[in-house]
Amino acid sequence: MDNPVLTAINQTLYSVSRGVQAVPGSAIAINYIKNSYQNDPFRVVLELGLAIYAVKYMLSKKYRIDHNHVKLTEKEIDELVSEWQPEPLVQPLSEIQRMELDKAHIIVGAQGPKPKVQSSGKNLLNLASSNFLGYITNEDIKAKAIETLHNYGVGSCGPPGFYGTLDVHINLEKDIARFLGTESAIIYAQGFSTVASVISAFSKRGDIIVADEGCNFAIQKGTQISRSVIRWYKHNDMADLERVLESINKESRANKKRPLTRRFIVTEALFQNYGDIAPLDKIMELKHKYKYRVILDESNSFGLLGKTGRGLTEVYNVSPRDVDMIIGSMANTLSGAGGFCAGAKEVVEHQRLSGQAFVFSASIPAMLAVCASEAINILGTNQGERLLKDLHENSAAFRNVVVSPSAQSIEVSSDAGSPILHLRFPAASLAAAGVTTRDEETFLLQEIVDEVATKDGVMITRAKYVETQEMHLPRPSIRVSISASHGKKEVEKAAQAIKAAFAKVLSKRK
Repeated sequence: MDNPVLTAINQTLYSVSRGVQAVPGSAIAINYIKNSYQNDPFRVVLELGLAIYAVKYMLSKKYRIDHNHVKLTEKEIDELVSEWQPEPLVQPLSEIQRMELDKAHIIVGAQGPKPKVQSSGKNLLNLASSNFLGYITNEDIKAKAIETLHNYGVGSCGPPGFYGTLDVHINLEKDIARFLGTESAIIYAQGFSTVASVISAFSKRGDIIVADEGCNFAIQKGTQISRSVIRWYKHNDMADLERVLESINKESRANKKRPLTRRFIVTEALFQNYGDIAPLDKIMELKHKYKYRVILDESNSFGLLGKTGRGLTEVYNVSPRDVDMIIGSMANTLSGAGGFCAGAKEVVEHQRLSGQAFVFSASIPAMLAVCASEAINILGTNQGERLLKDLHENSAAFRNVVVSPSAQSIEVSSDAGSPILHLRFPAASLAAAGVTTRDEETFLLQEIVDEVATKDGVMITRAKYVETQEMHLPRPSIRVSISASHGKKEVEKAAQAIKAAFAKVLSKRK
């Protein structure tokens, strides 16, 4: 006689088997399981264990992490609530920050060479904006802007890769590449994020970036978000740059198992924080000697340096195609918005998918793209040559006043020919006046800004920094931006007023 227990088990298994087979698709699932687990007992054990753990986890009771939890009475809760004081959303303003807000000039009406300020109601000679060639008030550019506004409307309403690319954007990229002499170019919607996006698109974790200590804040942020290995060399010191490159080579030779990395030299052409110019010829020599790629930020030199405004490559007679990436801003010289990167076609096309600021930002309005194209076209005409000539003459006139033997209270870090001049107190003069802290020096510079605005009708500004985040914080300075839209006598008069203010402020401290 058959065993009744075995008979019951057999009947149960048979019923389950028939039930499973009745489910649509069960035959496929069973066949998959048989083939998957054939000759693989480890997988069977592993997945069975995971399944048991999942069931146990779902059926387990909830537990409290804090076993010492004390239940409070309603009275105790009310007392704690009444005693609680929330932390402020922001910290109280410092004296410097309060001064920044109180002393800021508010312009009434249109921007220009002599805008009207709200505080005094007067028109001040504007040496504080990046309107280097006077494009803000250029009538041809204004006419193009109005025409484009009527034809295209205000915004693009989308990123470049998602219905945000217009024909005028493509035309602008072609104009930039043609003007610089590169194979291709790509435009970005924000000037500040351009260089950060370009750096992080090519340099990744483990790659090596060798950068100048004097580079601007945007470049610093770009090197940080790339997560690359960052090595800094002393500002514009080519001997120190070669020392850093050589030390990296020695480290690579010592570590034979180290994987191949991409390596970049990053520098500004015209330094925003100092006003001096990078020795591009020496940098290119080291690039070829040590096999690095060069990322050159021409944000402050595009349209300004060189005989025709083509930047540092024109100054040093270096082929733009030898520079791997040329980055620039359209918000400075071109008086527009956004930035660009010019280089080889494969370099540009890579950014259309990997440049974060390009992929995730709405493209610039058509009006601004057309204005930038028109500004570039003007540079290639007689009008552009005249503007560059006036700019260089004004820069030289201002510099001749503030670096004269009588201007012993002023230290100028900018190179000859630079339309950006940083004016600082000499360290010896500060020591003689008993100025020992950065804040004291900042307040003295602000006195100069206020003095020339009130007494002489000249608008200048201190250089501003995010001091808590700058990797290599420059000394406080007054940043002067020369414009071609001013007359030579106006510039010389303004320089005399600034020189006198430097001497007056220091004399009051002695």
